[in-house]
This record gives sequence, structure tokens and C-alpha cells, in this order.
Amino acid sequence: MSDYTWIPTADYVDNANVTRLARAHGLGGLDELRARSVADVRWYWDAVVRDLELPFQVPYREVLDTSRGIEHPDWFVGGRTNIVDACLRRWVADPVAAERLAVVHEAEDGTVRTLTYRELGAEVERAAAGLRELGVGRGDAVALFLPMIPEAVVSMYAIARLGAVLVPLFSGFAPSAIASRIQDADAKVVVVADGTVRRRKSVAMKPALDEALKACPTVESVVVVDNLGTGTGSGEREVSWTGLLASRDAVRIEAMDASEPFALAYTSGTTGKPKGAVHTHAGFLVKTASEVAYSFDLKPGGVFCWITDMGWIMGPLSIVGTHANGGTLLLYEGSPDVPDRDRLWQLTERHRVTMLGVSPTLIRTLRGQGSDVAARYDLSSVHTIGSTGEPWDPDSYEWLAREVFGGRVPIINFSGGTEVGGSFLAPYPVQPIRSCSLGGPSLGMDVDVVDDAGRPLRGEQGELVCRQPWPSMTRGVWKDEERYLEAYWSTFPGMWRHGDYALVDSDGQWYIRGRSDDVMNVAGKRLAPAEVEAVLTAHPAVSEAAAVGVPDPKKGETVWAFWVPSADADGTDISGELAASVAAELGKPFAPSVVHRVSRLPKTRSAKILRRAVRAAALGTDPGDLSGAENPEAVEEIRAVVTGAELGAVGT
Repeated sequence: MSDYTWIPTADYVDNANVTRLARAHGLGGLDELRARSVADVRWYWDAVVRDLELPFQVPYREVLDTSRGIEHPDWFVGGRTNIVDACLRRWVADPVAAERLAVVHEAEDGTVRTLTYRELGAEVERAAAGLRELGVGRGDAVALFLPMIPEAVVSMYAIARLGAVLVPLFSGFAPSAIASRIQDADAKVVVVADGTVRRRKSVAMKPALDEALKACPTVESVVVVDNLGTGTGSGEREVSWTGLLASRDAVRIEAMDASEPFALAYTSGTTGKPKGAVHTHAGFLVKTASEVAYSFDLKPGGVFCWITDMGWIMGPLSIVGTHANGGTLLLYEGSPDVPDRDRLWQLTERHRVTMLGVSPTLIRTLRGQGSDVAARYDLSSVHTIGSTGEPWDPDSYEWLAREVFGGRVPIINFSGGTEVGGSFLAPYPVQPIRSCSLGGPSLGMDVDVVDDAGRPLRGEQGELVCRQPWPSMTRGVWKDEERYLEAYWSTFPGMWRHGDYALVDSDGQWYIRGRSDDVMNVAGKRLAPAEVEAVLTAHPAVSEAAAVGVPDPKKGETVWAFWVPSADADGTDISGELAASVAAELGKPFAPSVVHRVSRLPKTRSAKILRRAVRAAALGTDPGDLSGAENPEAVEEIRAVVTGAELGAVGT
């Protein structure tokens, strides 16, 4: 068991945003605030609106109405607002805040572009007017197929200003994945970049959209951003980005009912048809603003950087959460290890980042560069570190916390999802945070861990559920009510089942053990992939690992493991040694029956390992939708390694 724990200083606690909130209501600290936020969710979410001064054009008369059932809550009833009010208009109206940087964009080649709040507001007005001229109005869906560039931010707010519905798409999608989401949303307009640059190579994007649009009859116009300088095309329904901004008509900010859609955030489609999570203007705003204010402790003028994509929920969350708190959003377009693995630290130093978002996989990769990062770079601006998407291993977590940041910066390891619109679990920087821990329930989130009968469970892993609604809870699956109820509400009536296995230890610390559909059942015992992977990645020669369950006639399932060598590892195959380590740490029944060394694992752009695809490759079955994969070719490598090993075994 690791002994590392983040302990905040008295000064850190005293100046934190969440401390301000607790004190304003006469509460003694985080524990009292957390308890009250769940005991009375109506009080808490109203307190958030008031503390962060989130504007409503028409005040709400009721915080929450559950008369239609917990599955269909109505938040901020009677209120009218627009995300643009909170994220732009109020700052533009302040002469000092208006000149603060709102967006900083750095491309892989080091080129930097900036927009102040005043400049961003002006571009949003022009883009909204241009979209209006294309026929976009309230309720129309507009898809974004863009990398993380300033035009993505401008487009998002322009769509919201009109009361239209944002449909963000992952910038690496293939035509079929693009088409399925545009078709489901009935998008009227698509904003696309001609391409982007990744690992020094130009990656065309518009050709993929052109192919997809052959099956998308609802699309009337395509706005093309000339990001690579390759030209914007000349199709009859195409307009250039500069042409879109040429309009000088004034377009007012639509006053939206609190429950009206702001965005359709599609899940990655790991099983079946992608689900469109419906997020609202008021709900998404209030939840994301609270996350960035209280978990990540961002203050006006702070610099928020999370290397992500518009197609993942962290893209819109980063934009809205940062700007709702008056911060500066740093966008990075490209790979964080180009030209070398120091790029992340260079980016942080150059732009004085205060909140740095990372992933465990990225940190495992960067660990191999040595332990002198702190000596070579000035990282003193960093106030918090964010992490989401996958479990940590202690070695990587503590290398980042201890060696890079000297134990002075908390790691805010939070867990939620696309349909959640934020986090279920998150630590707060004013509390002690044990290595790899998620802290506890996020404020206002009535989460629990239960057994198969829905009874509370402690000290053992069980299903993560939520007993009360929250503002950014999806208002359903777009055009599929039955699927919504089946996916989240059918397992435990009256409780949202999220699909994650979690554990609460004897000290009240919370941990995610992986997706419940990834969990293996070995001889009647549930075993989370993260437990096996933590043992494997503790070996200095292992960069990352994946563990999956495959059918076994004796045990029901047995463990197969795949590992990627670290950059400084020699060519020795330590697979046998790794299997022995798992047996020693977890018990002989859980030792992997198969361990293979591979050069890479299939992952999403946000660095989540696609265990479903790993398992399919191991079994020789169809991996399903890989449209969200960063490196789908890794599946074929695993398949080839397994096949080769089986042929070798037959030969002997």
C-alpha cells in the first residue's frame, strides 16, 4: 500500500473557491458541505448559481421538479438563460475582464494565436450572424468536425447564441462514424477544417466529411476552416470561414428555457449505435462551472489546459467551465510528445498553466524521460492537476506528484462520463488525497456503491450508482427513450447505474475499478482489469498494460494480459515474470494464463485503452466500432501476436 497522501497547506485551504462557498453558508469545511449538498440538492445547486454569479435572463422559480419521476427531472424551472451569457457577455461588459485572454492556441509547430474576451465575443457575434444567414435557428443541429483550434470555440458559442444545438464530432472519425451522428442529429450545417497536423503530418479532415455527407441529406451547408492552407473547396453548398464572418448583421443572444438543448454529446459507440446524450444550457453550465471552480480551483485569469478533443465531453467541459469562471483556455493542437516528450512541460512553462489536465497513460509514457523535469522546467504556475478517463497506477501517480511537482500540487482525479456532463466522484484540493484516490462523491452527487441487490457495499467493489438527479444529467438518449431507460435505470429501479465498478475503502476513499462490463469473473470471483494492470505497470520495464477475460472451461474466465515495454527497456521478454508477479500480488487463481508483449495497445484519442477491442483481437472476433480509436491498427498487431503464439504452440 502506498503511503503518499496530498496534504493541503492552511493557505491553500483558506484561499480555495470551495472554502469560500462553505463559509458563505456557515459550514465548517468540505465534509459539512459535501453532506449538506446531498441532503438537500436543491439548496446546493442554487448555492452554486449564486456563488459563481451565473446569470439568468429570467430567474427560475423552482430549482428542481421531479414530478415526472427521477428519470426525467426539470432543473431551474421557469428560468431562461444562454451559456453565452455566463461565458462571454458578462466578461465582455467588464472593461478589465474584456481585455483578458480568453483563448490561447498553440499548434504542434509552435505557432501561437490568441483571443481576448472582447475579441472572442466579436468573432462569436459575426459567426452567429453568418450561421443565421445560412438558415440556422433555434433548435437546429450544427455539427463541428474540428480539431482544438480557436474556430471550434467560436463556433460552439455562435451555435449557442442562436439557440441551435451543438453536435461535436471527434476529429479523427472515419466517414461512417461521422455520418451516423449527423444522421441521428439531423444536422443542418457542418463546420469542418480542411485538416490538422499530428506527429508532424498533415491529416486531411474534409475528405472524410465529403464521403460522409453522401448519406446525410439533412445537411444544407458546409462551413470550411482553412486550417492547413490547402484551400476551402468550391462545392455549391460550401462557404469559407472568412465568408461566414463577413456578415455584419446583429444577432441577439437567444434566451433559452433552462431545459432546452445546448448540445448532443455522442458516446464513442463501443457497443451498438452511438448514444446522443442531451445536455441543456442551464444544466451543463452550472455543473461544469462548479467542477472547474471547486474541484480544479480555477480563478479569473487562471490558465486551464486539458489536451483533449471536441468529440469528447472534456472538450466542451473545458471551454464552458473555464470561461464561466473567467479563465484563459489553452488549446493544444497536435501530439503532446512532439518534437519530444518534454513538450507538455514546455507548454506548461511557456503559458504559465495553472490547471494542467493529463491522463495516466500520458504520464506513464513521460516517466521514461527521467526524474529531472522539475530541475529543467519552471512549473511553479501549476496549482492543480486534473485527470480522468482511466485508473492510475501508484508509480506513475507518485512520480508526477512527488518528483515532478515536489508534493505541492494536488492531483484531482475525477470520474464521470459523457452522459453525466461532468463528474460523479472527485477529490477537492482542500482535503487529504491518497495516492490514486478519487476522494469521494462530487458535491451535489448522491452516489453510492452497491451489490447486485442494490444494497450499499463497503470494502468490496460493486456497481457505482446515483440516487438523486443532478443538473447536467442527460435528458435522455436523443430520439430513443426506451434505450435511455434500459441503459441507466433498468438494473436498479430508482437509481442511475453508471456501468462502472467502484470501491470505498475503510477510510472512506473512493476508487474506480473499471467498466463493469470489463470486469472478469475468475472462478466466481470478480476481478477488475485495473487490479491486474497495476501489478504489471509497476514493473520498470512496462509502459502500459491491458488485462482482459477470455472464456475458460474450468474457471469460467481466465486472464490474458498484454504489455508494452517502456522506452528504456531492453529486448528481454519478461512475460513469465509478469505473470508470476500477478500471482504473488493477487493470488495464484488470478495469474494470467497468457501474457504477450506488444508494441502498442488500441486507445482512444483521450488515451483510454480499448479493452473491448483487445479482447476481440485475442478471441479473433469482431471488435465493433473503432471509429474513436487513435490507433486501430494495434488491434491487428494483437491478433497477429496471439495467432502466432497459438501456431507456435501447435508446432511444438
